[in-house]
Amino acid sequence: MKDSRRQITTLTDVELITCIIQKGKGDAITKAAFEAGAQGATVHYAQGSGVREKLGILGVAVEAEKEIVQIIVSSEQVDRIFDAIYLEGQLDTPGMGFMYVTKLEKAGTYIPLEVLEKIQKG
Repeated sequence: MKDSRRQITTLTDVELITCIIQKGKGDAITKAAFEAGAQGATVHYAQGSGVREKLGILGVAVEAEKEIVQIIVSSEQVDRIFDAIYLEGQLDTPGMGFMYVTKLEKAGTYIPLEVLEKIQKG
């Protein structure tokens, strides 16, 4: 039975930043994202597989245990938050991690009425 008083609020101008980093780096990544304007983050743990004995000519050992940080942000925030995470995670260093952005078709969550009205007014 559908409750006619409830409405689904969907967001269509959002993107998902996913950052896969070495175990123990998730807190620093999340903090950098918050400082750049992110409102929340999800951190979970995983185990990587593949070539991990040595990476490149530098001989950097790559740990199998990973942390994955996922953050949904507005399209206008994505570059700023992506850059902050990249720099904090030192992803320009071999073996430190990998990150990517996925455009989301639709996302749903609770948004207070006053925020919705502000968005609609432009």
